[in-house]
Amino acid sequence: MKKKLSIGPKLYIILCFIFLYLPIAITMFFSFNASKSLTKFTGFSLRWYEKLLTDQNILSAVYVSISIAIISTLISTVLGTITAIGLSRSRKVLKEWILNVNNMPIMNPDIVTAIGLMILFTSLRMERGYITMLLAHIAFCTPYVITSVYPKVRSMDHNLANAAMDLGATPGQAMTKVILPMLKPGIYAGMLLAFTMSLDDFVVSYFVTGNGVSNISIVVYNMTKRTNPTINALSTLLILAVVIIIVLVNVIPQISKRHRGKEVEMENAGKSRLKHWATGLAAAGMVLLAVFMVYKFTAISQKPVLRVFNSGEYIDTELLARFEKEYNCKVVYETFDSNESMYTKLESGAEYDIIVPSDYMIEKLIEEKYLQEIDWNKIKNKDAIIPELLGKEFDPDCKYGVPYYWGTVGILYDKTVVDEKDLKQGWDILTNKKYKDRIYMYDSERDSFMVALKALGYSMNTDDQEELTAAYQWLIDQRETMDPVYVGDDVIDNMISGNKAMAVVYSGDGAYIISENENMDFFVPEQGSNVWTDAMVLTKYCDNTDLAYQFMDFFLREDVSVQNTEYIGYDSAVKSTYEYYRDEEYEGNSGCAPDTSNPKNEEFKNQEKEIKSFSANLWTKVKSK
Repeated sequence: MKKKLSIGPKLYIILCFIFLYLPIAITMFFSFNASKSLTKFTGFSLRWYEKLLTDQNILSAVYVSISIAIISTLISTVLGTITAIGLSRSRKVLKEWILNVNNMPIMNPDIVTAIGLMILFTSLRMERGYITMLLAHIAFCTPYVITSVYPKVRSMDHNLANAAMDLGATPGQAMTKVILPMLKPGIYAGMLLAFTMSLDDFVVSYFVTGNGVSNISIVVYNMTKRTNPTINALSTLLILAVVIIIVLVNVIPQISKRHRGKEVEMENAGKSRLKHWATGLAAAGMVLLAVFMVYKFTAISQKPVLRVFNSGEYIDTELLARFEKEYNCKVVYETFDSNESMYTKLESGAEYDIIVPSDYMIEKLIEEKYLQEIDWNKIKNKDAIIPELLGKEFDPDCKYGVPYYWGTVGILYDKTVVDEKDLKQGWDILTNKKYKDRIYMYDSERDSFMVALKALGYSMNTDDQEELTAAYQWLIDQRETMDPVYVGDDVIDNMISGNKAMAVVYSGDGAYIISENENMDFFVPEQGSNVWTDAMVLTKYCDNTDLAYQFMDFFLREDVSVQNTEYIGYDSAVKSTYEYYRDEEYEGNSGCAPDTSNPKNEEFKNQEKEIKSFSANLWTKVKSK
């Protein structure tokens, strides 16, 4: 008699399925959202699918991901299977040594493997791009294939191959007719694992790629820097593709079984020949795909090439296509997630023509003689720039930077929750126990220390360790009494949904949130804040300076900057665009065009190594609490 499941196990199974599949269902649901919100549904629309299917960066990333996954899977499967078979015939000492070496990349954190491969390619002076990503994927997939195939090799009766050769089979026939069929389960398992690992990889790919080559994981990661519902559309299509594959894998064999009748020997022979032809055609197709994709992403462009390195989601990529068409050139566009990761990549030997860092990083690059001076005679739209953005402390003589976007940091608050009288406390409102558990802090070392230092009346660029320690204590006390949540750019959607009463945000993000939620407002405390400027700079590696100047000048054009600002949301360095959004598009929006005239406002400066290390250690302690 079958024992019925009690309500407890049933409920547990249901909850497990809800936990696993509810996020997928929500992602698919919001892929049809009419607005940019990732949490608030405003109406049905296919706009994000249209954007996805016309976005060349995403389509290119899909090609890269699939082609590299297929090619690396095929090569790693062959290498792994041959190695596993060879190990079975090796001496014990050699066998154990190779297996231990094989386990190292499996057990190593991905970041260790990634940095190791990056250093290897740099030391070999290999230009990073499609080939280096492919080689890296083959390198980390092969150990998984060996691990999957070797147990099958060990359990196999090796006398069968010898018996086959005694009966007249050649070594090749013994391999293909006897050994490989017995290893099929292990080989297929290794192939599937290698394909999944390659398609899913982010960390290794991020560190070994270059020349504008990105896979799906890198593109999605960059999308998370700002609210971008195209992620939902892309995720939905990937989920549907997986579901279709699973259905086909399970349904086709069942259909085949139902229609299978008696087969005569001739039919079996015909099917065998058909199977060989199908296998041959599939193999040829894979080889042609590999050759085509390698050529596609490594072929030298006949057009002038401009290499641009910018922060993620910090340019409307439609404008890149427009620039390429207008100037008959090729823009190799890559992104970074922070000034520090950008600097790390530059130190590893990556070369670009134009980069778009923030003020303090520009100061650092000037000191290290990494930049070329700007020939302002070639910037036709110089007069379009807001005059106050020229001659900043990081570039007092306007020699190196062409302003791109700018803003400040302040507090976004819910007018229905926060008492306006409390705003007089400035940054100290973030320690007001009335708002305990209702605050978002920005997950950034320098911005968080800026808040604490300004609240204490110190300069945010202090190199006094006692003042930094006092700021550290302010942050620790705030964590213990207020229980704030440290977030990144996900603060945008959370505040649109009204999840907290206050949040430390950049002014541009504040402007967008206010435009989506009328209950929100933005202010910059009287104690002062960080007023930042991002600028386009020319590296010492730039040879085609004329094309670089055309690129900079292009983004200072009014029509271009208006479209770009609509996409980015921050305050443009182009005066007419800035005024348009201030006076028309975002009129009355306190996040747009904030007052930065307060003499207590500062720009971040490059920190000395000792102070940077000291601050980093304190920040680690803050985050670990």
